[in-house]
Amino acid sequence: MLIIRNADVYAPLPLGAQDLLLGGGRILWLGAPGALADLPAALPAATETLDLEGARLIPGLVDGHVHVTGGGGEAGFRTRVPPVGLSRFTTAGITTVVGLLGTDDITRTPGELLATVRALREEGLNAWAWAGGYHLPPATLTGSVRGDLVHLEPFLGIGEVAISDHRSSQPTFDELLRLAADAHVAGLMTGKAGVLHLHLGDGVRGLELVRRALDASELPARVFHPTHVNRRRALFEEALELARRGCTIDLTAFPVADGEDAYTAADALARYLASGAPAERITVSSDAGGCLPCFDGDGQVCSMGVGQAGALLATLAELTGRGLALERVLPAFTSNPARLLRLPRKGAIAVGHDADLVALDATGAARTVIIDGEVHVRDGVAVRRGTFEH
Repeated sequence: MLIIRNADVYAPLPLGAQDLLLGGGRILWLGAPGALADLPAALPAATETLDLEGARLIPGLVDGHVHVTGGGGEAGFRTRVPPVGLSRFTTAGITTVVGLLGTDDITRTPGELLATVRALREEGLNAWAWAGGYHLPPATLTGSVRGDLVHLEPFLGIGEVAISDHRSSQPTFDELLRLAADAHVAGLMTGKAGVLHLHLGDGVRGLELVRRALDASELPARVFHPTHVNRRRALFEEALELARRGCTIDLTAFPVADGEDAYTAADALARYLASGAPAERITVSSDAGGCLPCFDGDGQVCSMGVGQAGALLATLAELTGRGLALERVLPAFTSNPARLLRLPRKGAIAVGHDADLVALDATGAARTVIIDGEVHVRDGVAVRRGTFEH
């Protein structure tokens, strides 16, 4: 058990100064400082007390788009990105990840993805996965993506299926509808998210297929979850309209060069919130471990970067540094993805919720990180590391 004292809690709504009692991986009690004064005598002798001295305490970040096995491979086998270690997430304040396969869904397999998710769980991280990958027919373990969702607990939805991208399988409208229907029906059967997570490339068709699906099918808008929508400014405007129609859209916290036809995640989130679109229908993810290639006119890689887990807290710090209230921007990193993914005990600080907590220092970096009641980061240093990180 763990007592947290003197926390300035954003749940994500601001609750002010609070003390918390954690036990069994959950938040057992939350209340005014000092109200626990007489309780420690009744608690086990091993109960630890952590004094945050007024530091901001937020829910652990929920990152819905992570290449946990490593991404890349667009410029030869040497460009396959290595897997992402546990402490890369925890020191970045990320307590929940959803792993996926990208361009390479041949040498990276659903079996490898599932094993990596289970390994991260064994090391203490909350981890789930998207079934399938970029291409059609989707890579599966049971023979169908619907079967993977129904029979394999870690799979929450289908993704990242690539559209409007030269690396995609160029899926047709009917193929996209069938995938979305598989995700939706599997979600109904299992209570899982049942979402189709769509990679958006630079193609001029943008979100045309999703608009057609909303116009011509019976599928609910919540099934469609396009990501990377800030990679082109016109694409972001398309996505904004889809959010108004009921889709949840996802921003990627990747670097944007001066003059580039793109929005940073901070710029895009600020624009979204100022637009009056539903505040609950936007999420931000890191693309950690994924390759961030730049292609020339012939589709050849001319430069390459790698997504970083730390981009989420950096984006959050940039937004608050501009004067946006923490409680205004925090849901896109916490409660919004938790709601979309149907993870009811994630993304918020409340009694009965999982004890996934991040205390921020004055710069907005992760000072203390707790996952399921266990301290992973203390004073900015990982005190628990992955098996091969030592």
